[in-house]
Amino acid sequence: MEQNPSPESRRKTYKKLYRLFDRATPLPVDCGAVCGKACCAGDEKTGMLLFPGEETSLPVFESEAGRVAVCGGTCRRSERPLACRIFPFLPLPDENGRIRAVPDARAVPVCPLARLARDVRFSRRFLRRVKKAGRILMRDPECAAFLQKLGDEQNELRTLGTLLQDGKQTE
Repeated sequence: MEQNPSPESRRKTYKKLYRLFDRATPLPVDCGAVCGKACCAGDEKTGMLLFPGEETSLPVFESEAGRVAVCGGTCRRSERPLACRIFPFLPLPDENGRIRAVPDARAVPVCPLARLARDVRFSRRFLRRVKKAGRILMRDPECAAFLQKLGDEQNELRTLGTLLQDGKQTE
């Protein structure tokens, strides 16, 4: 792992990451047609979490989780933050440090793809690029810690979901 990169180095890294997703999407069709582009409908309390050192032209607010970009429903695709480009997935390290493309449990309330992830055939090209983005991010110690924290949160959410589901079944 490298030391924390300079702001200029990070800008170049994010540009490289953005280019990975210029023509790579989870499905070969516009999935926003199904849900009315719910992932693009942020407000002063919801949005997309920015990665460490990531910059955006969208409005940003601070939350407990970090800096959050807010989209009013339309933006130039070329200006989307990384979280928008990889949605509804996260590139997370497994217990062996290998990057996996994991459906984001936080997306379940707004995204049919996240809810039905086990039944949807996602673009392999897209999933490979999510993993590649994760490998690139893991070179930056701050981004690696961020991904590890997101992974821990995802595990907690999944555990809670299982407990709640098991509770419903015993009632």
